[in-house]
Amino acid sequence: MKSLRFISAEAFVSNAEFARKSLGSVAHNLFPLLFKASYLLERGEVIHDLVENWPFVDFNVGKLLGTTVDYQEDLSHRTCFVCLESCLTGLRDYVLNDSSPYAKRLKVVDLTGIKDVEVQVCECKKTMGRWARTQVLSKLCLELLVYLQQRQCDPGIFEISIDVRIDLFVTERNYELVMQALLKKCYCPLKICCVAFRSDNLALQKFFYIIKLIDPSLLRKLEVVHNVRLEMEHLEMLFNSIHFPLLMSLTLPARTFNVRRFTATDEQMLTNIGEKMGEMTQLTELSMSFSILTGRIQKLLSPLKTPLKMLDVSNCSLNHADMAYLANSFHANHLEALDLSGHNIPDLYPSIFFKLLSHSSSVLRSLTLEDCNIQDTHVNMLIVSLSPCQKLQEFRFLGNPLSSQALKHLFTFLCELPMLKNVEFPVPKDCYPIGITYPIDDASLCRFDHQKYESVAEELNLILLQANREDVKTSTPLFGSYDAAVQETKNELGAYLINSFKETLEKFTSSLNKTS
Repeated sequence: MKSLRFISAEAFVSNAEFARKSLGSVAHNLFPLLFKASYLLERGEVIHDLVENWPFVDFNVGKLLGTTVDYQEDLSHRTCFVCLESCLTGLRDYVLNDSSPYAKRLKVVDLTGIKDVEVQVCECKKTMGRWARTQVLSKLCLELLVYLQQRQCDPGIFEISIDVRIDLFVTERNYELVMQALLKKCYCPLKICCVAFRSDNLALQKFFYIIKLIDPSLLRKLEVVHNVRLEMEHLEMLFNSIHFPLLMSLTLPARTFNVRRFTATDEQMLTNIGEKMGEMTQLTELSMSFSILTGRIQKLLSPLKTPLKMLDVSNCSLNHADMAYLANSFHANHLEALDLSGHNIPDLYPSIFFKLLSHSSSVLRSLTLEDCNIQDTHVNMLIVSLSPCQKLQEFRFLGNPLSSQALKHLFTFLCELPMLKNVEFPVPKDCYPIGITYPIDDASLCRFDHQKYESVAEELNLILLQANREDVKTSTPLFGSYDAAVQETKNELGAYLINSFKETLEKFTSSLNKTS
């Protein structure tokens, strides 16, 4: 619902030429209102001028686009390229415009509240994701420095200092640009302040170099994800050389740990890493998927002094002792998001799993159990385990061999979870050819009866509809949930994988030639 003020603001900014000429006579307290109206209507020129003449100490994009009294819809998920580019160029011109540097009040710009989502509704149909925002801001800072060096500017400009808080995303392709911008940060009026850092497709040496440039003392979230070969010894080196006092969330790449080849030295290394994480008193989110951690969860997590709210140990080969530790640890009562994918829960530790969920049920919002060998005979056990989880909002259980009948039974129960909003369910087993084995390989994943699947999906949605649960969204993303970062850099990721395969093939061929 729009207030009369917001409708008036829309009318004002809809004529961009008139709005731009009139901004000088607009009361400062109307700038936030006009900014959101301009963003909704994608009036890039008006957005630029509003930012260039911003009259306040702070400019928080997420807060400005979020729910407001005049317009309740949250626009922070609209990563419209036109709008965001106008924000950033307006910020550059804020520094350069003719008004006295001493009259410029802006001190903090916050870009961290922007949310990258799968479906964009902006008219331009072009988005500026996290990687692109990193690229554009870094380029803009360097161009601003060049401009200031080449022209005689008011000396007061160099006294302007604006912290620009941003979630950086660095890959091999934009590394040099970001690195140069960070190196020259002290000379630029716009100071890049990294609050969250993600790295994909980056050589380990470059990762270590840039992580020191971003000022780790300010970092709240660190994601080292695809194709950064950070193994356990490198992680220990990282924690020994750099202090992360504010770190709240840590994501490690696949195969960081592999206990199957542990030596006594490795055991001590793991202990040291656990102790270092224990010093991170703000750490509440930890993702270690696709590492082999059999029998070592307690050693890694017991030093933590703050309970975890999010834990991803998918495909980590956990044993009964690991699950027992999790169920009985102080983390269990605080877990809001839990991912146990890739573990044979019904056969290996059904009672411990029930205990874990009962302990976390009062706070658990997101549960992922993909490829857990949950079959028709386990559905009743799953329902009993989920029953206490009345705050559950997301439930993902792709890759489990469940029939369409079992799914209907489960969906009938899911209707009873009052806060449930999102369900990702598997293609029913009876939609695949007889004899299909689980986990299903990628080549066979799409070889199912699509017409039958659509019919079953319709029946499942009808169950929700009849229970007045139209608010629950259901889907079957065959290749996993949407990842905005992967989507944005998929071409670079694909090229990296092809090159890696080529290098491996060349090494293999070379080895064969030497032995022949």
